[in-house]
Amino acid sequence: MYEMLLSPMKIGSMTVKNRTVMTAAEFSLGQTNGKPTQRLMDYYEERAKGGVGMIIPGICRVNDMGGASTFTQLAMSHDYHIEPMREFAERIHRHGAKLCIQLHHPGRQGMASAINSLPLVIPIADRFPGVMDQVFKCTPLLLGMEARGICFSVQAPSKVELAKHGATRMHAMSRREIQSLIRDFIEAAVRCQKAGVDCVELHGGHGYIIQQFLSPNTNRRTDEYGGSFENRMRFLTEIIQGIRARCGRDYPLTVRLTVDEMYDRIGQPGKGYDLETGKRIAKRLEELTVDAINVTSACYDAYNYWLEPTSFEPGWRKYLAREIKSVVSIPVIAANVIRTPEQAERQLQEGDQDFVASARAFICDPHWVEKAATGREKEIRRCIGCLNCIRSFMTNAGVGKPGECALNMSVAREKAYFSMPKDGKGRKILVIGAGPAGLTAAQTLARRGFDVTVYEKNELPGGQVLTAAACCLKDKLYWCIEDLMVNARKAGAKVELGKELSADEIAAMEPWGVIVATGGEPLVPRSIPGVEGQNVFTAPQIIHREKVLRDKKVIVAGSGMTGLETAEILNETGNKVTVIEMAPEIAPGTWFQLVDDEMERLSKTDTRFETGTKLLSVDEKGVTVENVKTGEQRHIQADALVLSLGVRPAGHLAKELDRRGVMRIWSVGDARQSGTIADACHSAYDTVMAIS
Repeated sequence: MYEMLLSPMKIGSMTVKNRTVMTAAEFSLGQTNGKPTQRLMDYYEERAKGGVGMIIPGICRVNDMGGASTFTQLAMSHDYHIEPMREFAERIHRHGAKLCIQLHHPGRQGMASAINSLPLVIPIADRFPGVMDQVFKCTPLLLGMEARGICFSVQAPSKVELAKHGATRMHAMSRREIQSLIRDFIEAAVRCQKAGVDCVELHGGHGYIIQQFLSPNTNRRTDEYGGSFENRMRFLTEIIQGIRARCGRDYPLTVRLTVDEMYDRIGQPGKGYDLETGKRIAKRLEELTVDAINVTSACYDAYNYWLEPTSFEPGWRKYLAREIKSVVSIPVIAANVIRTPEQAERQLQEGDQDFVASARAFICDPHWVEKAATGREKEIRRCIGCLNCIRSFMTNAGVGKPGECALNMSVAREKAYFSMPKDGKGRKILVIGAGPAGLTAAQTLARRGFDVTVYEKNELPGGQVLTAAACCLKDKLYWCIEDLMVNARKAGAKVELGKELSADEIAAMEPWGVIVATGGEPLVPRSIPGVEGQNVFTAPQIIHREKVLRDKKVIVAGSGMTGLETAEILNETGNKVTVIEMAPEIAPGTWFQLVDDEMERLSKTDTRFETGTKLLSVDEKGVTVENVKTGEQRHIQADALVLSLGVRPAGHLAKELDRRGVMRIWSVGDARQSGTIADACHSAYDTVMAIS
């Protein structure tokens, strides 16, 4: 069915068995010394088992002194990395996949707290593994010091403005530092070749050091490494020439290249370089004998244009790959928010690219390719773009834990997940609620051998996801429910929709246990005078268009993602919207990319935002609020108030079941504690795996 997708193709002298590439996404699975852990090898080997043609693990540092992005990334900075890397390569090769190592240096986006310290930490951590626990406890202190500039400076081509999300102090590299770093890249490539690694990739994207040299925004040098196009190319050129001199012309070499820095997308046209310069760089790379271009875009300053949230359509940037393909004759690899085999095949057939690439598709489903090849496309667990992977990695890396996927419970625990005990013994468990938590629980219970039936009172499964997916550009969130339904049923769970059970009916069925996954309900604080008035609505009422307000003055209380999305919907029908938030910032605690994405759209409206503002009361003419800092109170005129103050657990069923003597009751997801899709799924999985 997928003729091109499953066909082999060469990258230089290397034949890749199909057209799929897992691109690098750092998950903090390595050792402090840069060697792969068993967990890291298990993680990538599962993707090789699942049919991926070429695997590029997370960023691999070439230098311990200033080249670290996390304390637990891969490294090829020393000869002692060769043999562990050989073992890793052999495990990938067992399944017919190729291993490509991405050589990387963060430059101005580096980890300042690791500058000069990593070479000291490594031997201590090797001898006393527990020492890293103490280091990770210091992470908040170290990050605080970095924010205040109390740290060593990171390397950069020039001293320029800080990256929006990156390091703090930086210094312009000396010629000596540049030459030393060029040698580091070359030596790392030589070690990869000695270890049996099939291919090496140079990371020239996402705002890291190579891209920093390429960009006139970050390279303002006046010597031979800056200024003209040829001079800005010199750093990368000398790395490539050095690798070719040491490894030979036949050793496959690719470059992951930002072909458009996309500053125009964030309102800064003329900054950095655009696609025309990207095409010029790509042509030059082909002349330098690079074997493939792995097309990407943007940098940390324009984060959402290389790591997209769910609002971006699959394939939205395929035009970048097509433009690069028009000027080079070497293979073009590209990640274009690839989500389905149908999309991948179509983009190959239409000539957009030669290889389809993704990190998140294969994080979410390691067997994506194998399912496509065997006609089981409906079983593929599609990435919904929720960004839990990057959020969890950024959060967990500082405390020595790996990243996670919202929907794939096997990430970083492949051995345990795929050898799950089949000890359910047919015991009967009812799951009440078919949201992400209930369906995750059902699938896991069925895989363990329990007799599982899910009961959902509504005709459509989904719970809170139905509300989230009804927001503007968020419909893809519902994919997770569709895919969970397919896979829960395949595992053996039965799902009854449109059937609400009372506590008495559940008790009469005499189940061995009950999973309560009844979700949550909008929080409506009865302590606020007037909150039950006819001009007060909840966010779900607006989102589901149960109540449509037009040309009104509307206050939205609460600026979390639901509040911001509600404001966007209200703007569509001509309302004048003011969002009030008690915290000092918009969307407190929300991952910045999601906020940036929503605020970019809201910035084009006349929506007003008032932070540090507490809702006190409601009347028919508006609301009374209080300034959190000063205590000053005032009245804001409005026709309507929309409450978006969060969700509280709908926990009454669990209490009723307990009163009726049901012995084993577990609440999961929002029925236990409100949270994200990721929180719901992980809550359910962890709960089920603890059942004995």
